[in-house]
Amino acid sequence: MQNPSLPRLLLLSFTLISVFNLVLGDEGFCSAPSILDQTDSSSKPLYWKVTSPTLSPSHLQDLPGFTRSVYRRDHALITPESHVFSPLPDWTNTLGAYLITPAIGSHFVMYLAKMQENSRSGLPPNDVERLIFVTQGAVTLTNSSGISNKLVVDSYAYLPPNFDHSLKCDGSATLVVFERRYAFLDNHITEHIVGSTDKQPLLETPGEVFELRKLLPASMPYDFNIHIMDFQPGEFLNVKELHYNQHGLLLLEGLGIYRLGDSWYPVQAGDVIWMAPFVPQWYAALGKTRSRYLLYKDVNRNPL
Repeated sequence: MQNPSLPRLLLLSFTLISVFNLVLGDEGFCSAPSILDQTDSSSKPLYWKVTSPTLSPSHLQDLPGFTRSVYRRDHALITPESHVFSPLPDWTNTLGAYLITPAIGSHFVMYLAKMQENSRSGLPPNDVERLIFVTQGAVTLTNSSGISNKLVVDSYAYLPPNFDHSLKCDGSATLVVFERRYAFLDNHITEHIVGSTDKQPLLETPGEVFELRKLLPASMPYDFNIHIMDFQPGEFLNVKELHYNQHGLLLLEGLGIYRLGDSWYPVQAGDVIWMAPFVPQWYAALGKTRSRYLLYKDVNRNPL
């Protein structure tokens, strides 16, 4: 009779051999370039590791079935090897990967849009607001009045609900897109905003060491904001957060450890995280370079 543990042993052996091949390469341990090497990053474009992460899908080709992605009741880690791209509805010549949607328990949508040559965006549904953030390439944003703005890497635009607009790309570009059904308030309206991270002031963070910028005004009309948070290597959140807000996070630069609930996850540029209300959360930056992440947060509305 066949030993029932034999298939498991064979699978384990195959996995270990694959890992050693990944680490050793073709020339042996000492001469193999490390996939964690962060040298020459100064010559690369800003946020280049969002689309070319240190541990990329190609590094995992010899590990069938392996993924760092995790889905739990109150959080999810969605890593690049799990991104599934398909034609984006109502957009032309654009592939999209929906990373966070109401199916996961969120009240917002977060997706990546990869625009190609001669591509054009569609409009969100009625009463849905949109924020786009450029991580690669450039796009041209045009509104119904014919006013255009060129958005390059680290630029963003907030489009109020029912705001007529289009995005065009003549080359290639990667966008992070947030959309949510706007929570209207009497006598309050939001405005069309175009900006860039480096133009936003650093804000005070009492009791914390990270640097904080906010992309949208903190005023009542806006029912969400996008935070840009910077950590130097070794810095970490002092507060072990647990709150009613939801988060959608994209790590733009660096690497670190994220605690979500009772789990601790190594994370790197290109990783996306969904955090449900009241999940314990904490971050520490590792490596040799700055960590920067982009964080969605709902604000200015009564949770009832």
